[in-house]
Amino acid sequence: MTKPRNKLAFVSSDTEDARSAASTLIKRYGQNPVDDADVVVALGGDGFLLQTLRETMSTGKLVYGMNRGTTGFLMNEFREEGLFERVAAAQSETIRPLEMEAQSATGETLGALAINEVSLWRQSYQTAKIRISIDGKVRLDELNSDGVMVATPAGSTAYNLSAYGPILPLDAPLLALTPVSPFRPRRWRGALISNKVVVRFDILEPDKRPVNAAADHAEVKSVISVTVRESQSKTATLLFDPGYSWNERILAEQFRY
Repeated sequence: MTKPRNKLAFVSSDTEDARSAASTLIKRYGQNPVDDADVVVALGGDGFLLQTLRETMSTGKLVYGMNRGTTGFLMNEFREEGLFERVAAAQSETIRPLEMEAQSATGETLGALAINEVSLWRQSYQTAKIRISIDGKVRLDELNSDGVMVATPAGSTAYNLSAYGPILPLDAPLLALTPVSPFRPRRWRGALISNKVVVRFDILEPDKRPVNAAADHAEVKSVISVTVRESQSKTATLLFDPGYSWNERILAEQFRY
């Protein structure tokens, strides 16, 4: 049975354009509390959409984004008219976040979720030295670089793409393992890995070459090891207009010149 989509809750980022759009749409379509809504309509950019997805994670809420921000790769086009019909016809894509567990130099173990990526980067002028293991097997003894990340398909067009990582279809059972400005091995450009594996990063020379880690915007300073895996229990569901699906955007992005 198709889940109903006629009770909408509008949320917006703090920009003038987003607040104004929310006010206009609420007057036209009404407003429901998020807890009671079938669909949460997020007005802003990709960053605000990710925040909304984190806040509605594993609640069963459907999230439909409309672009009222500076970046809107995950968003649908903003239009005032026909919203009930657009939401009813929208295609759903379920995504799973990454689970990061980071051990800090102070001995703390900290966890966080990432919808886009888990990233590590150097704190100082010296390159980071990082050992990379997958499912307990060392795959790269020493990566000298500015950093490294594990990106989800949803995050593959964000920081990952800026670091020349691959773009992944949203339904691909893959993660992108992408270095940032690799120095040695200079020719290593990363890897595509199964979304079932556990990736571990061990920081070499952490006192001399300190490294920070972040799950999206949740940052841990001076880590000595980080493990990353796709969550098996938490999900979020995005809605895309027909003909403007994630996979269509992925294809279009790859043929830009």
